[in-house]
Amino acid sequence: MEMEKIPVQTAIETERFDLRPLRRSDMGLIELYGGDERVARMTTSIPHPIPPGMTEAYVARAMADERDEDIWAMDGTKAGASELMGVISLERMDREQSEVSYWVAPPYWNTGRASDAGQALVEANPMQNKTMFASGFQDNPASARVLTHC
Repeated sequence: MEMEKIPVQTAIETERFDLRPLRRSDMGLIELYGGDERVARMTTSIPHPIPPGMTEAYVARAMADERDEDIWAMDGTKAGASELMGVISLERMDREQSEVSYWVAPPYWNTGRASDAGQALVEANPMQNKTMFASGFQDNPASARVLTHC
């Protein structure tokens, strides 16, 4: 019998906030911020309005031992900010690649949080990827700047 290795998701520290695994207590803020039409419109994964049960399923999937994606909360409590300012994730792909996805809550737009989170994730490389890639919408120049920075 062979033991299957469960991927451990580590926390990643930055100067202004920490990236930490999601927890059930994040559901309210995920629903609040993710339910904002401006946020949903700039993602491929958040419908608007958020259907009942979607946030709970998202957090449960993030906390599962068998998962294809690691999702971190941008937790600003160490700097007196919200415990969830947005999320950033790495979805496992083949050939040692991952796709980066993220969104930031509107109160934290244009504060450098997304750039800091992306840079921290690239530097930590928690999945030991050879390649990380991401995409953004053409009408979202702020996201293009974040991706170019990282």
